[in-house]
Amino acid sequence: MTLLRRYGTLLALALIVAVFAVASPGAFGTVANLVNITQQMSLLAIVAIGATLVMVVGEFDLSVSAVVSFAGIAAVSLFGAGHGIAAVFALVVIAALAMGTVSGFLVARFAVPSFIATLAFGTVIGGLTFWISDGATLFSGIPPAFRDLGRGTVLGLPVPTLWLIGTAVIAWLLLDATEFGRRLYAIGGNREAARLVGLPVRRDMIIAFALSAGLAALAGLLLAARLGSAHPTGGGGYLLSAYAAVFLGMTAFREGEPSVPGTLVGAAIIAVVSNGLTILGVPSFLQDLMTGAIILAAVLVRQLGRAGD
Repeated sequence: MTLLRRYGTLLALALIVAVFAVASPGAFGTVANLVNITQQMSLLAIVAIGATLVMVVGEFDLSVSAVVSFAGIAAVSLFGAGHGIAAVFALVVIAALAMGTVSGFLVARFAVPSFIATLAFGTVIGGLTFWISDGATLFSGIPPAFRDLGRGTVLGLPVPTLWLIGTAVIAWLLLDATEFGRRLYAIGGNREAARLVGLPVRRDMIIAFALSAGLAALAGLLLAARLGSAHPTGGGGYLLSAYAAVFLGMTAFREGEPSVPGTLVGAAIIAVVSNGLTILGVPSFLQDLMTGAIILAAVLVRQLGRAGD
């Protein structure tokens, strides 16, 4: 049971991979498909890593999907206005950081519950996105070089996978190898105690929310680059999946603590299940049902391991 408690989620991932490899060895169990899975999980994992930063301080950011949609629409709109790629990236990310700062300020300074603050502000962002786009899909004026940022391969790895690797390494180092990361975990562990010992609780919480929005914007930019277009609801599917990845990750390594490696495992489970079910020809509506069931089973395996200790 100790093995289940410590590595239950990892074992669940290995079991899921094995089942699909046996069910479809010629399609699922190939190196090309495994590389493809890393590409499929890349944008979800980037959003989930941002959500992880907020979860570390014990809060939620429900505006991430709205920021993903906003980033894509804002980028294509700016391209249409004649701005270059570097300027578009900078403007969109800065706007997202400002949005995250506002959410964090509402939570940290005025003690507004993060569920309410980020849900309300996410609704505002969604309205702004529809206003900018007039509710339409935008696709004109996107430079080919921008599309390359979300497509193609480098050294055999998909470009989105490389973005994920870079993001994950930086976020992991930030949380596990810096004073800032240790402060975030201290805030999440006991906010009042952190305040009493003089930690900048409000400031660090605001930064966590800002970084979450910034990573959501990065995912939105890469999504627009990959698709060559942007839709005002393009990020709608990322919220629940991102938090499913985070919660799965909390059962993977540390005792109930969010972590970047854990979130990557959670995102991998979601991507593997989606990929495997698609290869097997399972209808999309059944995929949602089975994905939810598999996530519950993975968490249950971990909980059974705890109960047996």
